[in-house]
Amino acid sequence: MLSVIASMLTFALVGSITPGPVNVIATASGARFGLWRTLPHVTGATVGYVLVVAVAGLALAEAARLLPLAHHVMSLAGALFLLWMAWGLATAPVGETGTATADSHPPRLTDGALVQILNPKAWLWAMSGIGLFVSGRDSFAGPVPALLLFCLLSFAMCFLGVGSWAALGHLIRRLLAEPRRQRAFNRLMAGILAASVLPLLPEVIRGLSAALQGQALP
Repeated sequence: MLSVIASMLTFALVGSITPGPVNVIATASGARFGLWRTLPHVTGATVGYVLVVAVAGLALAEAARLLPLAHHVMSLAGALFLLWMAWGLATAPVGETGTATADSHPPRLTDGALVQILNPKAWLWAMSGIGLFVSGRDSFAGPVPALLLFCLLSFAMCFLGVGSWAALGHLIRRLLAEPRRQRAFNRLMAGILAASVLPLLPEVIRGLSAALQGQALP
């Protein structure tokens, strides 16, 4: 049982701490607003991921039938939302000392949750974990206890992983004291975020079109 728990922890930590849209936003927010004001985004992203894990686990059987269309719709919605976040980051105002201006605000809890829920990587990673630790043959308990444990460990590791990126942003705040540096940093983060999405758009649109045509066939 301990070996399974250790495997779950490792799996969840690797999935949450590797670079991705959620962590890019966390780093940028930590640098601009500080760690404390970025915690709502970290918490929202964590809750969003646990919801993804729970839905993937509870609806695994039905997901096999719905996945082709649902996956493509989710991918397009996620791509558009992340591009919108990248634009907001690139055009974010900076203060004279590099701090946030009065009309700006850090990403909210709902923003973090939406980014995570609309992130195809989160769904694919969660379903892989469900297959490995919940519905797999080597599951050490029934599916419901295993899913509850996996959700609990995923919450802890996701909060740690995303929070680490927010802390990294917080640590480099002093380097971004000048508005010019902060503006360049924001645009760099926005560019990385957009670059992770734009190459996927043609494939996402083609996939959604094919899935819709397939459902339209008698």
